[in-house]
Amino acid sequence: MKSEVTLRQFRYFIAAATSGQFSSAAVAEHVSQSAITSAVQSLERQLKVQLFERLPHGVVLTPEGQVFFHHARHVMDSVNDAMRHASLLPQSAKGTIRLAATYTVLGYFLPDLLSRFKRSYPQVEIDLVDMDRAALESALAEESIDLGIGLLSNIGRQDDYGHRLLVRSRRRVWTGASHPLARQTIATLEDIAAHPYIMLTVDDADAAALRHWPDTPALQVAMRTSSLEALRGLVAYGFGVSILSDLVYRPWSLEGKKIVAIPISDPVAPMDVGLLWPRGKEPAGLVDVFRQFLIHACESEGQGMPAAPSSRAGARPR
Repeated sequence: MKSEVTLRQFRYFIAAATSGQFSSAAVAEHVSQSAITSAVQSLERQLKVQLFERLPHGVVLTPEGQVFFHHARHVMDSVNDAMRHASLLPQSAKGTIRLAATYTVLGYFLPDLLSRFKRSYPQVEIDLVDMDRAALESALAEESIDLGIGLLSNIGRQDDYGHRLLVRSRRRVWTGASHPLARQTIATLEDIAAHPYIMLTVDDADAAALRHWPDTPALQVAMRTSSLEALRGLVAYGFGVSILSDLVYRPWSLEGKKIVAIPISDPVAPMDVGLLWPRGKEPAGLVDVFRQFLIHACESEGQGMPAAPSSRAGARPR
């Protein structure tokens, strides 16, 4: 008799994918490592595909595993949303939420969450506006928006607004697969500064990068771009390196060239994504329902990203 897939198997698989280690997944789920291994092996048998490539120091998703990861996340997200949010308001609730988001948030963080919220509250309209940090802060001061979602790590005076951290994403150095740094398991800021640097200019990324080297006036900036996809291509082809967060990491450029993310040994501030609202105007009604939805969704899933492959891991996408 064919065994049934369980939500527990999905949860253990997702934990292994996001941590990159069965042992770490076991700690996070408060079970034995053998329980994680058994769940993954059972899924692989039923799917008749290999979900993970086993490496000396962990695991990384295969291309088939990457596809299954997104399906599994969708299932678990739907279950969590049903359990957490069904009692907040009836699905017939109506109204409009004025929301602003910055480039990184809008492109790499928010779409899935908005889709999940709309499934629970299909008649609630989200009036979404794309703003840079300065415009977002002005809109909050003028109270022309109900909520903003941006990079808290780029806002110097957070106490000027109501705010709540949603995701804290570590930063690593990105290199092409054939770059000299790709042979290292860890890099120092001094190592990185010795190579040409590709500077992302959108969402104050250039200011954030320069904060990593407060005493290094001669960082070798080879190119500047406001396009994250252009940066991926430049890094993948070996024109330089860049320090960016795991939230926006993808292991391949648009051309299918490999990008490696290497941990940094020196202290490097993470990228914080968070909610902002006008000071002294605590969200209420639908706005607070949406705020609580985002908080609970992010608490339940962390960053929601599978662990990145090492410089020697992974296969070319198909």
